[in-house]
Amino acid sequence: MPIDILMPALSPTMEKGNLAKWLKKEGDAIKAGDVIAEIETDKATMEVEAVDEGILAKIIVPEGSQDVPVNQLIAVIAGEGEDVKAAAGGAGASKPAAAARAAAAAPAPAKAEPAPVAAAAPPPAPASIAQAASGIRLFASPLAKRIAKLEGIDLSKVAGTGPHGRIVERDVKSALAGGTAKAAPAPAAAAAASAPKPAPVAGPSDEQVKKLFEPGSFEEIPHDNMRKVIARRLTEAKSTIPHFYLTLDCELDALLALREQINKGAPLTDGKPAYKLSVNDMIIKALAMALRAVPDANVTWTDGAMLKHKHADIGVAVSIPGGLITPVVRDACHKPLSVISNEMKDLAARARNRKLKPEEYQGGSSAVSNLGMFGIKDFAAVINPPHATILAVGAGEKRIVVKNDAPAVATVMSVTLSTDHRAVDGALGAELLSAFKGYVENPISMLV
Repeated sequence: MPIDILMPALSPTMEKGNLAKWLKKEGDAIKAGDVIAEIETDKATMEVEAVDEGILAKIIVPEGSQDVPVNQLIAVIAGEGEDVKAAAGGAGASKPAAAARAAAAAPAPAKAEPAPVAAAAPPPAPASIAQAASGIRLFASPLAKRIAKLEGIDLSKVAGTGPHGRIVERDVKSALAGGTAKAAPAPAAAAAASAPKPAPVAGPSDEQVKKLFEPGSFEEIPHDNMRKVIARRLTEAKSTIPHFYLTLDCELDALLALREQINKGAPLTDGKPAYKLSVNDMIIKALAMALRAVPDANVTWTDGAMLKHKHADIGVAVSIPGGLITPVVRDACHKPLSVISNEMKDLAARARNRKLKPEEYQGGSSAVSNLGMFGIKDFAAVINPPHATILAVGAGEKRIVVKNDAPAVATVMSVTLSTDHRAVDGALGAELLSAFKGYVENPISMLV
């Protein structure tokens, strides 16, 4: 029997992917574990391994195809001893079966559509309506009842041909084909159908927006998968998370001096320093240690419970062509600064080449977004679910400060903590930010 290869779901957020390249061609022998294709997701380019052995009989979706839905049939493998031409010829016929299996196996959507405010209880199935009206118990197979419910068939009007007059699948299908056993809509359903529905609130259409500009004065650049996902997730974040913002100034002089001292003392490996710390590496460490010091802020909000994390896993926003991605430094509070630095360099390099694995950019308990290298003084970042906080880091700059009642010059950095007010309120956020400031201004405490 031919083996179907379906478009895999390579991350929980993936709905569609681009089939970048086939690494096997039709007629090639395939073993379990062989890399057969490269798939571009919204975040990375990933290799797909075969789980079955056989001959690649037919490629259904050619390389270069865009927006291929998850679980769509993309190729067919002929099993051991199977006729390759027959398997390839039956590829089209196998699509409905593959789609049915995919629909059955597909995970539930991450967020269900909200139910109408005035929705009544669901109407009883046609079989139940008929049974209640007549007082007669109907004998039907579970499959027959399910089909009747889906198609609106009144089972009291269907003659059973199964054992002892039991209604079976073929009886319901015959009634459906004849069109004589359709049930009348339930009163509640009829009322709901006749009730006027509120008009959906929508922004201007693409064509309406285009008419605002002179023809030929712009170029249309279609959104890629990454930009679509970023737009959807950030829209959801701003519309569902009550953001609350706290801003604080931190003096950097002690941190900069310690960084210089550590980098000068780095051992050489093949003539190169084993590590080179950046200010961002030390910010990652400081935030992780602040979360450990204020564990009530190291949380994720869910409708049923607060998830209190046992580790401080810090996501770091990395700009890549077409968008951004947030690789995660796991358990950052327990890692030496040198390890964080080298790990971050590796994650950032692979992020820009779209080579990160899903487990390297999913999850985390907070995040850092640093625009200081662009000279940005301060800004507020959007929380990236499932995080409850994100720290926006501005540029370190020389400012006049007051020390011992006298003006002095210091290198100062402004940071803004965005919090999910459901999980981290103002006082708790202030405690977290104060702990972060303490580690930044007394950086030697991050080494002990």
